[in-house]
Amino acid sequence: MVRRDRLRRMREWWVQVGLLAVPLLAAYLHIPPPQLSPALHSWKTSGKFFTYKGLRIFYQDSVGVVGSPEIVVLLHGFPTSSYDWYKIWEGLTLRFHRVIALDFLGFGFSDKPRPHQYSIFEQASIVESLLRHLGLQNRRINLLSHDYGDIVAQELLYRYKQNRSGRLTIKSLCLSNGGIFPETHRPLLLQKLLKDGGVLSPILTRLMNFFVFSRGLTPVFGPYTRPTESELWDMWAVIRNNDGNLVIDSLLQYINQRKKFRRRWVGALASVSIPIHFIYGPLDPINPYPEFLELYRKTLPRSTVSILDDHISHYPQLEDPMGFLNAYMGFINSF
Repeated sequence: MVRRDRLRRMREWWVQVGLLAVPLLAAYLHIPPPQLSPALHSWKTSGKFFTYKGLRIFYQDSVGVVGSPEIVVLLHGFPTSSYDWYKIWEGLTLRFHRVIALDFLGFGFSDKPRPHQYSIFEQASIVESLLRHLGLQNRRINLLSHDYGDIVAQELLYRYKQNRSGRLTIKSLCLSNGGIFPETHRPLLLQKLLKDGGVLSPILTRLMNFFVFSRGLTPVFGPYTRPTESELWDMWAVIRNNDGNLVIDSLLQYINQRKKFRRRWVGALASVSIPIHFIYGPLDPINPYPEFLELYRKTLPRSTVSILDDHISHYPQLEDPMGFLNAYMGFINSF
């Protein structure tokens, strides 16, 4: 009798805990995104939006050197935004007449529709649409890309190689720390879970918070170049903008696309004659040294490579902005 009463009280206790947990969990899942820092707010207000098939795409467009015909378009990585380029932005304006960057669909301050079939092909079309919007479709463009942006650049390069009308004309391409080869790419555990999580993915994206995000992202930086907590909050703020955490699993399908279209995208890199360069942070756990670099040099023997200091990792433009900028300027000034 005493045991039965104890079990009853225990069941009642768990019911009470459950009733209390439900509203707390519901409140947690609807926590508003963090406020933008002054620097991030300034980045947003200084940018503009254009519309692609009814969707708003954020971009930055700065006029730099007067009289120079040079244009550079910056393509950011996953899971962040065009703000990744802010440390080298001013340096680029001292060399180029136009410096342009966008937030891909599903990233940063751009729209993040759901459900939506996000694809590298669509992101490449958005880049082309932006340049048409700016009246630059007939100008020769220098592409500078990182991570996810490297794959978009590969698709743009494939279209350029096919001489398709309406495609942009690429003058040069500089890649950086992107998984352009599926066989040497080592995604993070959280990326694997979200990419292949199935019915769990929507739950995992809703449960993601700043702690999980920062713990997952910090290891891809070098030990001496890790972002400050305020920098991590800036990254998290742009992800949370427009509920971007809820589309991360959909965006991660690019990993499967990269495997499926390897021949198309790696083939484009190997077959064009434009100047190609790679800036590499060698401590990158996602594209590890030396496997990645050996395959890159074997596949693209005509490409030049800049290897940064051995403690620089996956985000070289943030970890070593001066080294990155010097490497890029050395490439641009070489032809």
